Amino acid sequence: MDNNFKTLFRESLKSSDTEETIDIYFTRPIGLVFALLWNRLGIHPNTITILSIFLGVGAGYMFYFPNVTHNLMGVALLMLANFCDSTDGQMARLTGKKTLLGRVLDGFSGDLWFFSIYLALCLRLQSSPIPYTNMKWGFWIWALAAVSGLLCHSSQSSLADYYRQIHLLFLKGKKGSELDTYAQQRTIYDALPKRGQWFKRLFHYNYANYCKGQEKRTPKFQAFFGRVNATYGDAEKVPAQLRDEFLRGSRPLMKYTNMLSFNLRAIVLYTTCLANCPWVYFLFELTVLSGIYIYMHKQHEDLCDRCSNMI
Repeated sequence: MDNNFKTLFRESLKSSDTEETIDIYFTRPIGLVFALLWNRLGIHPNTITILSIFLGVGAGYMFYFPNVTHNLMGVALLMLANFCDSTDGQMARLTGKKTLLGRVLDGFSGDLWFFSIYLALCLRLQSSPIPYTNMKWGFWIWALAAVSGLLCHSSQSSLADYYRQIHLLFLKGKKGSELDTYAQQRTIYDALPKRGQWFKRLFHYNYANYCKGQEKRTPKFQAFFGRVNATYGDAEKVPAQLRDEFLRGSRPLMKYTNMLSFNLRAIVLYTTCLANCPWVYFLFELTVLSGIYIYMHKQHEDLCDRCSNMI
């Protein structure tokens, strides 16, 4: 890695606080190589995101089969999808080709990966016996997947992303964060003409509701953030003591946001599929990751409560 590559690598990261060890030493360097190559070819980051969707859905199809060969192909495809996911973000940061559509499309792509994976695992298991019983999974594997996917995975990922963006706002300011609010997005939606802008209206309506869901789950942060804006104007103008106190409390929680994102989830998925017990993955979502989510949420809300008392 020459000095120029090292400089570009640092500039392509969101921050050292929010990056996971696996990503720093494995995913991001490969993603940067792809980013530099595809940028020379004139490929837009959103195109790479769309490619990742096809790779992730293909991975889901491979996990349908209960044999090692197909599952290894699924692992390879999902890893490639994740490299693409890393690439589009790194390229956007290096080239300035960052759009709100790209950010939401990036999150939507991950949802499609795991929807196809959950669907494939349910089809794979529904005719199989439940371990230590004479019953087949049938309806129950669909119910297990629905609870772990819709109630656990979705909530875990969205709040983890929200906390990272909050941390980046206090660390690097508005330019380094993609934190959005329901009020902002609703204002944009209401200002759009009702005719001829149906796609933009649909986009901002759905994104506003996504932001609203994050805000409803974080009442103490909303109170703290409201006091920050009322007292100082915005988060970039808070006193150094308050900023340092918030970052000191938020920084240790970043490892939990990473656990609730991709790498840990993917490692457990790979392991359980290759061992032909993918139902364990759903239980992991329901127990271990839910426990991490509850702890992370409580610690962050307590931090916001403490920081509110400093204003």
